[in-house]
Amino acid sequence: MSTLLDIQNVTVRFGGVTAVEDVSLRIGERELLGFIGPNGAGKTTLMRVITGMVRPQAGAVVFKGTDISTWPIHKRIRGGLALAQQIVQPLHAFTLLENVVLSAGGAKTGNPITALLSNARDDERAVALELLERTGIGAAADRYPGELPLGFLKRLEVSRALALKPDLLLLDEPLAGLNQAEAESLADLIAKLAAGGQAIMLIEHNIREVTRICPTLYVQDNGRALAHGPADEVMADPAVRRAYLGLEEAC
Repeated sequence: MSTLLDIQNVTVRFGGVTAVEDVSLRIGERELLGFIGPNGAGKTTLMRVITGMVRPQAGAVVFKGTDISTWPIHKRIRGGLALAQQIVQPLHAFTLLENVVLSAGGAKTGNPITALLSNARDDERAVALELLERTGIGAAADRYPGELPLGFLKRLEVSRALALKPDLLLLDEPLAGLNQAEAESLADLIAKLAAGGQAIMLIEHNIREVTRICPTLYVQDNGRALAHGPADEVMADPAVRRAYLGLEEAC
């Protein structure tokens, strides 16, 4: 499996606090990686390093063979990264379809001249409809976000990220706030996307679902790598079990 993302010896400090310390991690093409760890493990910080929201004091982020450590967020997105965030923030004045159309048209809106000359949206509408169907909310395409429950909005967030045609899809706690039936259904969708060839890094609270769908796990604790490997071996690791001792669904 070819390496898609290569995080090399990354360290992040905020004042006197080290949030991530000398972390290295590789994600391959078509890989579904579950990223877990107790509270304060530095997971969100590492995700922000990947997306460009946080610059590390040391180390590098290499994506598709190119060092993107100094790239701004928008360049990373256009280069093949997409993030579906934990706290969904749809455009409430637009329907689900229109929300995804805007993401699908990102290539046109990135350049002011291209945006002015591009009025047709048929291609983007077709892409958006297909994605809404793929994520299981096609029947609600013409509904507004405020009319729908959280489960629909979580799938909308995934649809908007997929509309960017990412090489690597970053999912930040997509199951948070869902009941078990909803979480299981969305986890099944994530596994299906991965089976179709989409590379995914999944940060998640719900250990039950992460271990069910992710062949490989990476565990971080106190800003340091704790374990990385096949899910069953990682969860049987005494160090991982100690990290989760007393935490039913730690993050």
